Amino acid sequence: MLKKTTLGLLILMMLALSAVPVLGQDQPLRIAFSVPGLNFPFFVHMVKQAQDEAAKIGGIELIVLDGQDKTEKQIADLEQMIAEQVDGVIISPRTSDGLAPAVQEVIDAGIPVVTIDRQVAGDTSNNILAHVGADNVKGGEAQGELIKALFPDGARIFNLQGTPGASPAIDRNAGMHNVIDPVAAAYQIIFEQTANFNRNDGLTVTENGLSAQDTPPDVINAANDDMALGAVEALKARDLVGQVAVIGFDALPEALLSIQNGELTATVEQFPGGQARTALQITVDFLRNGTEPAEKLNFLTPITITLDNLNEAERIGEISS
Repeated sequence: MLKKTTLGLLILMMLALSAVPVLGQDQPLRIAFSVPGLNFPFFVHMVKQAQDEAAKIGGIELIVLDGQDKTEKQIADLEQMIAEQVDGVIISPRTSDGLAPAVQEVIDAGIPVVTIDRQVAGDTSNNILAHVGADNVKGGEAQGELIKALFPDGARIFNLQGTPGASPAIDRNAGMHNVIDPVAAAYQIIFEQTANFNRNDGLTVTENGLSAQDTPPDVINAANDDMALGAVEALKARDLVGQVAVIGFDALPEALLSIQNGELTATVEQFPGGQARTALQITVDFLRNGTEPAEKLNFLTPITITLDNLNEAERIGEISS
């Protein structure tokens, strides 16, 4: 008869082994891919890239979950995935705090989770298998540095922030402030407001900001391209295109075309396709081989895209020359 201590050790060993779901190379996999909303072109592209990678790897059913830009919808989707006992979950949480409890429930159910683009908050961020994303702080800093390069003698700035509580919104805003705040005497943020990563909001918020100022700003900095393109529409209505620099973030094909046409000044490339493919590879390697990722946090370094280096954008092939 085994002693209690020996039996306890055996149980712990069995639990540890069961935590590594090695399913083998030929084992079909069901992996959920949850995004904040397919109303955002950025996430549509990311999903397409993940689907393409899944087809290349083979034997993967990729379950695409549209959060519809609602935290409660993403939570309900995750609960459904737990009920269906999927093999893995890749998620870009709409908000860091709002999705953390639901993501932890997925982990507690024995389903490995990889976050992509956006992170979850608190202890849950330590319990995921991995995170894959752009270094959004560096991306925001790149926006700030570009503002300084474009306006070496100083500038008046509108700053359009993303969805409150979303990690990219927080980090991109922090990065831009890291660069601009130490030189605030010359680079003044005269209007700063969230436009929720939304084009219509970007248009409306920019219109409100322009109406509140006697003279237009030198530059409008936006935490994504949708808001930046909305700002361009507001400038068009006042015949200010070309007089106000507009900087976006995401390098969407429409934004690249806008740069090519001389409307948008710049955007930030964060390689969403590379993020999606890497996240799927990490998930599959763990499920089929038990391979832990070499790094828990996997960050791609964003770069600014202007007319001078348009060909470096990940999606340049999607626009006509």
